[in-house]
Amino acid sequence: MSKASRTGTQSPAPHTADSHDLIRVHGARENNLKDVSIEIPKRRLTVFTGVSGSGKSSLVFDTIAAESQRLINETYSAFVQGFMPTLARPEVDVLDGLTTAIIVDQQRMGADARSTVGTATDANAMLRILFSRLGKPHIGPPSAYAFNVPSVRASGAITVERGNKKTVKATYTRTGGMCPRCEGRGTVSDIDLTQLYDDGKSLNEGALTIPGYSMDGWYGRIFRGCGFFDPDKPIRKFTKRELYDLLHKEPTKIKVEGVNLTYEGLIPKIQKSMLAKDIDALQPHVRAFVERAMTFGVCPECDGTRLSEGARSSKIKRISIADACAMEIRDLAEWVRGLKEPSVAPLLTALQGTLDSFVEIGLGYLSLDRSSGTLSGGEAQRVKMIRHLGSSLTDVTYVFDEPTAGLHPHDIQRMNGLLLRLRDKGNTVLVVEHKPEVIAIADHVVDLGPGAGTAGGTVCFEGTVEGLRAGGTVTGRHFGDRAALKETVRKSTGSLPIRGATTHNLRGVDVDIPLGVLAVVTGVAGSGKSSLIHGSVPASAGVVSVDQTPIRGSRRSNPATYTGLLDPIRKAFAKANGVKPALFSANSEGACPACNGAGVVYTDLAMMAGVATTCEECEGKRYQASVLEYHLGGRDISEVLAMPVTEAEEFFGAGEAHAPAAHRVLGRLADVGLGYLSLGQPLTTLSGGERQRLKLATHMADKGGVYVLDEPTNGLHLADVEQLLGLLDRLVDSGKSVIVIEHHQAVMAHADWIIDLGPGAGHDGGRIVFEGTPADLVAAHTTLTGEHLSAYVGA
Repeated sequence: MSKASRTGTQSPAPHTADSHDLIRVHGARENNLKDVSIEIPKRRLTVFTGVSGSGKSSLVFDTIAAESQRLINETYSAFVQGFMPTLARPEVDVLDGLTTAIIVDQQRMGADARSTVGTATDANAMLRILFSRLGKPHIGPPSAYAFNVPSVRASGAITVERGNKKTVKATYTRTGGMCPRCEGRGTVSDIDLTQLYDDGKSLNEGALTIPGYSMDGWYGRIFRGCGFFDPDKPIRKFTKRELYDLLHKEPTKIKVEGVNLTYEGLIPKIQKSMLAKDIDALQPHVRAFVERAMTFGVCPECDGTRLSEGARSSKIKRISIADACAMEIRDLAEWVRGLKEPSVAPLLTALQGTLDSFVEIGLGYLSLDRSSGTLSGGEAQRVKMIRHLGSSLTDVTYVFDEPTAGLHPHDIQRMNGLLLRLRDKGNTVLVVEHKPEVIAIADHVVDLGPGAGTAGGTVCFEGTVEGLRAGGTVTGRHFGDRAALKETVRKSTGSLPIRGATTHNLRGVDVDIPLGVLAVVTGVAGSGKSSLIHGSVPASAGVVSVDQTPIRGSRRSNPATYTGLLDPIRKAFAKANGVKPALFSANSEGACPACNGAGVVYTDLAMMAGVATTCEECEGKRYQASVLEYHLGGRDISEVLAMPVTEAEEFFGAGEAHAPAAHRVLGRLADVGLGYLSLGQPLTTLSGGERQRLKLATHMADKGGVYVLDEPTNGLHLADVEQLLGLLDRLVDSGKSVIVIEHHQAVMAHADWIIDLGPGAGHDGGRIVFEGTPADLVAAHTTLTGEHLSAYVGA
């Protein structure tokens, strides 16, 4: 007995399989990483921190997550791989101990007209099954409640082979829930005819105001030679038939001056040539015309619900699926909780779990019918998280890109709880983050730096949070930073009145936004901040709005092309060498013929992963050898584009290469904290925060008097926030008015005036709960923001 009990107490020798508890990275050189070697503990929460541009994303996303994804893709058959995105192997010597990686990034969700919060998660699918089982009257299977499925009726013949052939007549019907009028979009578009022509003029007098439709070219010949109407008659005097022919006539063959041509009415023609294209892909003047000419209204047939009459008529407890999708998710969760039906009990439990996850993650104020394209980056990231919270997967690596983006300090505590829950299920959680509240809960911290760009790319510290605080790194030194309240605030020079604002959840808000000062609009996520500012402050001539929409740029675009900096540089080179400027453009005459100016050659290997190799001809410099013989200030064009902004600012500031236009743009880039970016770095490699600051630098040249910034601290390290506050101060001191939508307490403390919305999110928000100075907000202690701000400044 004693022997048995003695052997029972001995712990068994650890199993070899349990020894793989580290992800080992050795010799990572992706982007600006300088031979980084680290070990990351598995099944722990590791936070990667460091100033913007220090190499966090290069290590976490471009090395660890990218290789994990690539290895998984290689397990599929060659046929399947042909349909998948091709991934190049990252620049790293050894990567060991990887697990499946799930990346939850801040990419906005697709803005497809038929994509909603409900369709992006499983909530809509579960609701459709629920209504198909319990809805009265019963109208059909789950597809009958789907606004993406049209109703189909077909008749035909089915051949059944049983011994000898027989043909059975059969009809086929499928009941879908799509509204036939708007095709499941909820809106119908119309064309404003006054934007197409001036009806007081004749065609020959230039009545048409559509871009490209001048009477001097082919269109003029067609309109004069078609014979359907008199080109000298004012359009308002056209008969019904003539007006129909001008606007709607179907394609008709005509002969003009002996040439066979096709005549088509204006509306079908511009629908094909302009309206069917992605609006962002159009040239600016055509886009402006389309935005003027197209009017979108709520579909009169389905009242914007996107659903057919049948789907709207079927109800559970007097609620239709359209009503359920329009409810705020927290109200919908309560309604579902009240349904007691044993036949669908497992479905109700699963639906309840998904809806509760929305509420828990702080998105209870959304509704399932909200278009996914209207979500902010932070909201989109949290919607993606919901999929993973209920997942049965364990031992997975979750990679998060600043999960606190767009979150009020109050909501950050919830987010921390979710990250810890994922870890406690046995997952490895890697988080790229700047907020001290998130760094504080980490099991392991990796601090990259010490600087940005070429001055970064090394590991400055790895260890515990306590070790980081005690360490001398930039993050360690700034970890306990607290911005103090300003002793004196600026006085406003006027105000921007907003009256009766009702966009989204706003409840008839009346507010005067002070001008000539730094005004900060704050409140929990979903309280109505963006609705108030973007919905009520007109983007007119005097207002410069820098929002969070991503920059559209190909891998040929870089900071020099985006900011317009390349023009003065090309002109300076051309003038110094007596040649034409086009030679100094890698997208024009000066391009290397082997890689067409891309610097790399992309080889598509059909079934296998494509590869990008540095062009052998130009060695990645992007220009022809003959162009590189021209110098300015002792440098050729490729060397200038490889310079960081700070070096280029000195180079163009004085001496032979003095170029005032280029120097001004570079000064603005340095002002917004992008001094480390090289001029030729492809835009596709910039982080979200870098792109927004690049936009800000570009807009600083605008003549606007009011600047509207939407969370400019996104992606900024604690040390960089100080620089941003200095920039905002300089803007205000130069006579501008700055309105900032922000959650960062340092910006709130630095404000001259705070407008706090709330008290909650969704229908619990939409009201102004405080307006005044930061000191008054801290003293009042009445709002959530006030509580967090007073704790932050130590009041």
